[in-house]
Amino acid sequence: MTYGAHVRAVAVLGLPLVGGHLAQFAIGLTDTVMLGWYGVEALAAVTLASSFFFVLFLFGGGFGLAVMPMVATAAAEEDETSIRRSTRMGMWLSLLYGLLVMPLLWWSYPILIATKQDPQVAQTASDYLRVAGWGLFPALLVMVLKSYLAALERTQVVLWITVAAAVVNGLTNYALIFGNWGAPELGVMGAAIASVVTQTVSLVAVIVYALRVLPQHNLFQRFWRPDWEMLFNVLKLGVPIGLTMLAEVSLFATSAFMMGWIGEVPLAAHGIALNLASATFMVHLGLSNAATIRAGNALGRRDRAHLEKGAITVIGMSLAVSVLTITLFLTCAEPLISLFLEPDDPQRPDILAIGVGLLAMAALFQLVDGAQVIALGLLRGLQDAKVPMVMAGLSYWVVGIPASYYFGFIRGMDGIGVWLGLVLGLASAAVLLMTRFWTRSVKAVGVPAE
Repeated sequence: MTYGAHVRAVAVLGLPLVGGHLAQFAIGLTDTVMLGWYGVEALAAVTLASSFFFVLFLFGGGFGLAVMPMVATAAAEEDETSIRRSTRMGMWLSLLYGLLVMPLLWWSYPILIATKQDPQVAQTASDYLRVAGWGLFPALLVMVLKSYLAALERTQVVLWITVAAAVVNGLTNYALIFGNWGAPELGVMGAAIASVVTQTVSLVAVIVYALRVLPQHNLFQRFWRPDWEMLFNVLKLGVPIGLTMLAEVSLFATSAFMMGWIGEVPLAAHGIALNLASATFMVHLGLSNAATIRAGNALGRRDRAHLEKGAITVIGMSLAVSVLTITLFLTCAEPLISLFLEPDDPQRPDILAIGVGLLAMAALFQLVDGAQVIALGLLRGLQDAKVPMVMAGLSYWVVGIPASYYFGFIRGMDGIGVWLGLVLGLASAAVLLMTRFWTRSVKAVGVPAE
């Protein structure tokens, strides 16, 4: 294939995935915007709660992401039995994981207090998690089934199901947070209920599609029967992926805790800036998923040349997105942040002042953030997860978090210093993971993996 053909193939596969991630992001963005209108304390509490929730969710999501390269490789080998087995055991592991961590969501208050958060903010966040936490089960199953569909290149349906979920979330939030359309005004608790409703609707939609359009896979037939061999295969790949995701999301969650130490207004500004940075990250994440699927297919066909050209293509596309978003963040910071705030909010000037500086830092890490997630996508496609897990852990925990604390508090740079640590952690990951892919992993295609 020519590079032009690779660009078209990545676009056809990746753009619906990008759209799906943006729609998923819109669900969190809706919560942030509406709660920002409701009050700064509510916004700060849900920013804290969401960081806590996603630490647990994304680790469990490793099982869903493990299904993606396994199904893509099995599809290239025309092995429908392995497609069914890996997807089913991905769902098993997701449910088991949800049962294990649900107590952490239910009794989150002492954990949040232990991180030295404001007691009132921590209490509100804990109340939110006691309701929103039940959405963990459908959310994890949805991740598995979306990965299964995406690996089979059915990315359009992934997009439309997620868009529908975003609409449901927006309408439910509007009704329950503010008490519109005859509903009770529940504030933060309304956002929590909307989250659970949204995840449940998504799960029902994706199950109905899988059963009607792909009945040959019989995903739920004799679902109760264990498949120990495949369960351990998914576990072996999913745990390193989950730990890698945990390392990265913990970097950002820890930054939220550090911003909470500085104050409620900096934490609210952090939540807004992080939402804006996350929106652009969704584009890189969609390209990364496309890279995983195409690398998995190349592995199944033992086609190294296809893998290398495809990798160069997706890296170039990610770089182009980074250049555009850097320009946007540096030239339009104040109008973007203003979207999240009421015009007459007395804290608006302070949040704007802090947020503009944080968004400038977000512009700095666009290149390295995109590079590290693309490298991870390529490595996952080749089912290379253990060494990348160690590299990510070192980058985020040994470089990123200590640097955030050092520059934020010891050097007295406050929020800017905390975000500088994020930049350094992501840069370290980008260099290590790209080096791993090009010097080791790509050469394993055609021979047994390490």
